[in-house]
Amino acid sequence: MNTLYADTIVAPATIPGTGAISIVRISGSNAFDVVDAVVKLKLGTVSDAKAYTIHFGEVWNEGSLLDEVLVSVFRAPHSYTGEDSVEISTHASSYIVSELVRLLLEAGARFAQPGEFTRRAFVNGKMDLAQAEAVADVISSSTAASHRVAMNQLKGSFSSELAALREELLEMASLLELELDFSEEDVEFADRNKLSALVDVTLCHVERLASSFRQGNMIKNGVPVAIVGPANAGKSTLLNALLGEERALVSNIAGTTRDTVEETMTLGGILFRFIDTAGIRESEDVVEKMGIERTFRKISEAEIVLALLDATQNKAEIGIELEEILSRVDLSAQRLFVLLNKADISRNLVCNKNVIDINKLVSRAGNQMEILHISAKQGLGLDELKNALLEAEKDLIPNANSTFVTNIRHFEALQNAASALRDVSTSLSAQIPSDLVAEDLRRALSSINSILGTDLLDPEQILHNIFAKHCIGK
Repeated sequence: MNTLYADTIVAPATIPGTGAISIVRISGSNAFDVVDAVVKLKLGTVSDAKAYTIHFGEVWNEGSLLDEVLVSVFRAPHSYTGEDSVEISTHASSYIVSELVRLLLEAGARFAQPGEFTRRAFVNGKMDLAQAEAVADVISSSTAASHRVAMNQLKGSFSSELAALREELLEMASLLELELDFSEEDVEFADRNKLSALVDVTLCHVERLASSFRQGNMIKNGVPVAIVGPANAGKSTLLNALLGEERALVSNIAGTTRDTVEETMTLGGILFRFIDTAGIRESEDVVEKMGIERTFRKISEAEIVLALLDATQNKAEIGIELEEILSRVDLSAQRLFVLLNKADISRNLVCNKNVIDINKLVSRAGNQMEILHISAKQGLGLDELKNALLEAEKDLIPNANSTFVTNIRHFEALQNAASALRDVSTSLSAQIPSDLVAEDLRRALSSINSILGTDLLDPEQILHNIFAKHCIGK
């Protein structure tokens, strides 16, 4: 197989010193010769070895045994990169790995750039660009849901949808281009009504994929949950209780939390990103006022808002505080849980009657808001809260097995494609000439191509920006 790269690259594929074994990866046209110059197999050479075989060998450095290794052989085109490739398994000593890499470099290899192995896999046709970008997501996935979505993309589910869209756009574009070729004969190859209907269907498909970015971003980066409320309501205590460790500073002094504190935890295979915010209250302190303004921004950015209120307060105070939070929450798009804290104390107080008044206030919001009684300090009601969060997540992310857009570059490209298709639809309705309609179709097609890596306008710059985000050795 003739690949587009003439040189051979090498890099550690694992982090030395973090386990029992490290892997050094080599790929390129001279990979076998480079490894043969450094590793002495017990039987034969790497160049003569069959594909998909593992061999025992030794690495010597200036007359001394550096390590005993296992060498895995992969021949083009049936390898990760599509090139001749070798993986050397060594003991995970940082010294052994660095010396082995040095010897391979001296034998003629070049140290790989970040993501260069995956870039070669893309250039050599082993995967499209969307799949190549999914490699980084698979590596960084930390929950069952994020792993499932990343693996679906790596296996080509997202690419298959895009390929179908691309074929539809190519079909439309080819009909219009054909009309332009025969414009002098006044021949119409594309039925405008059928073309308009096809554009509408394609537009719906593109818009559906683009709209999935909200859920995809939550799966990848965590469902944002803002913990808000007045000063000293117990927000930091609640965060620590949920996490099971002291991550936020707790004190009886109002205004202790002046900036947001973000921590993540996994519930039911889903990542939740909890944001402890500054207490909402009147303050003349400049820094605290900035923290409170940031609290309001975090409320607007959250998918779920936990309004933590002190249940031992009188109903007037609780009502004012809740109204302040309600004025900042969009209940048509966000879920709100009103948490009446200090339940272990309030049960024995007259103030527990406040619940009736709060229920009346909450009832106005329908199913988007509900009340839970907790004690952040004693841990009461936290299991109920976690279950409520999981139920809310099911509404936010109805099916984690569906195709979700998780990459901002893909999202922006889909938005551009949708905009171009809306222009096509408008042009068709207005009986705009075919050459102008075809130009809008080309814009839509170009946007889809940019995701798959087909017909890139500036391939070197785009590929550099994408693969620079991958780790060395991948």
